[in-house]
Amino acid sequence: MEKQKRTRLPKETQDYIIKMIQEEGVKVREMSRKFEVGESTIHRWLKILRDQEKQNSNGSKFITTKDHEKMQAQFQKELHALKEENEILKKAMHIFAKNQE
Repeated sequence: MEKQKRTRLPKETQDYIIKMIQEEGVKVREMSRKFEVGESTIHRWLKILRDQEKQNSNGSKFITTKDHEKMQAQFQKELHALKEENEILKKAMHIFAKNQE
């Protein structure tokens, strides 16, 4: 009986599989079948990534693309509100300066 030769997937493909699972919610089983990789292998990649993130983060949370987009939208909303507030204050300051003259 001949052993089946294992082929290594390129790092880009591994990263893509992990991204699809983490960010897009694709099932491990689906990616396993699509790329002909064992589910246990994908689970191992995910565990390695989580362990690396824990070591690198020192307690900070991993941010997904969706979380980043939400945070960016919130930031833009707050920035817009602050700019409006600043314009109102400038106008008020101009009015008060005229009244003192």
